[in-house]
Amino acid sequence: MRLLTNYVYKLRPNQTQFLKMSVWVDMLRSHYNWCLNHRITQYNQQFIQGGYCEIKTCSEVSPLTCFVSKNGASGEPWKDSKVDKEGKNKNPRRSASDLQITALPSLKASRPWYAGIDSTVLQQNVKRLDVAYKNFFEGRGFPKFKKRSNFTSFTCVMGVKIQGSKIYLPKVGWMRFYNSRPIPDGYVIKAPTVRKRQNGWYVSIKIEDKEVPNSSVKPLSEVNKIIGCDLGIIKLVHLYDGTQIENPKFGTSKKFKGLLKFRQRRVNRKVKGSKTRQKAAIRVGCLHQKATNKRDAYQWKVANQIASRNIDAIALEDLNISGMIRRCKVKVDEKKRFLKNGQSRKKGLNRAISDSSWGKLTLKNEYLAAKQGKIVIKVNPKYSSQECRKCKHIDKSNRDNEKFICTQWGHSSHADIGAAKTIRDRASEMVGADCAEPSARHSNAQKVSPRSQNKRGEAREPENSGY
Repeated sequence: MRLLTNYVYKLRPNQTQFLKMSVWVDMLRSHYNWCLNHRITQYNQQFIQGGYCEIKTCSEVSPLTCFVSKNGASGEPWKDSKVDKEGKNKNPRRSASDLQITALPSLKASRPWYAGIDSTVLQQNVKRLDVAYKNFFEGRGFPKFKKRSNFTSFTCVMGVKIQGSKIYLPKVGWMRFYNSRPIPDGYVIKAPTVRKRQNGWYVSIKIEDKEVPNSSVKPLSEVNKIIGCDLGIIKLVHLYDGTQIENPKFGTSKKFKGLLKFRQRRVNRKVKGSKTRQKAAIRVGCLHQKATNKRDAYQWKVANQIASRNIDAIALEDLNISGMIRRCKVKVDEKKRFLKNGQSRKKGLNRAISDSSWGKLTLKNEYLAAKQGKIVIKVNPKYSSQECRKCKHIDKSNRDNEKFICTQWGHSSHADIGAAKTIRDRASEMVGADCAEPSARHSNAQKVSPRSQNKRGEAREPENSGY
């Protein structure tokens, strides 16, 4: 079994290295957009325009009048008819990425400034576009042209070295970094990714260990103890035994909103295009990044609290988060005038859901569960908080915020804790387990607090710490 993980470090480049990596990112973004435009153009010319140079004039294809190549990136170039003894082609059809990687030497010859970039970095830039196309064929949206705001990284493959607190990147040189987490012995460096953030440059080093013993994951037939979890906004997680985990709301708290409003106002008062406006915008980005870092650290703590219990499986909600935060449909009357659709009221709910970051918390639970040999079971959460625990009656009026009162038999309980129990029961039905009720030790479990510790080991409140 092999183990792949990432370690993130903050780099300490000098001024020359800082400028070189910034120029690299700009050129790689242009190269990415050119490759995407080339694939779109070739597809339109081969499969939409057909044998015409222009659809409007219906002019025939001619190399003297137009640029229509039937051996382009999206076609079937160099398809060899020779087959070997097994009946397979010796030279199979080249893919779009193979053609664009083969064209890199000609790119450097025509644009000499690209010769300063390492060849493996350019190759990984083309493969990055392949990943975008793969996501498109899996139903995640067509690849988009990149802007400066969403293209801030590049990946190296070969020639990377680490010695103590220094790292060597090809054609960049030796660079210092904050060695906050030493790489364990036995791990091999695979592919570092350099990323630019608001407060500097970071490197994410992918390391691999092929000598990790196989973790013994119990099959579904041997699962006995299941913990049910219900995700929320007021409380981040409700467990089936009554434990409620706080939601610090790092990105929607009153203090964060006030400070964000203050910094954004300072950006708007600066002259557009000035350096002072750029510095003010960087401060806004640093504020968002700090909230993200606090949220990630707290979610790791919560996921560790859940996965470290004496259980066999974790039952989580299979939520369609992208559909939950989707904008409301537009409503118009007979005269094509816009009507109120509730989007202004739903805007606050969407921000609260995004700040809770249920998707990342679910991934962290899956990672820690797999690391400890446990199973994560995703359950359909439909009507889980509206179903009565006693009579199984489902009604929307049963729930009033966090209160649950059955309209048929009058059973009252906490709505979210009841939903966690329902999720646990549905997971036990899926695996065919007969799970007993939680013991007194679990029911009196200590609640997870959003407190974290500083370097001295003293507890502090994240919301009260300065941004």
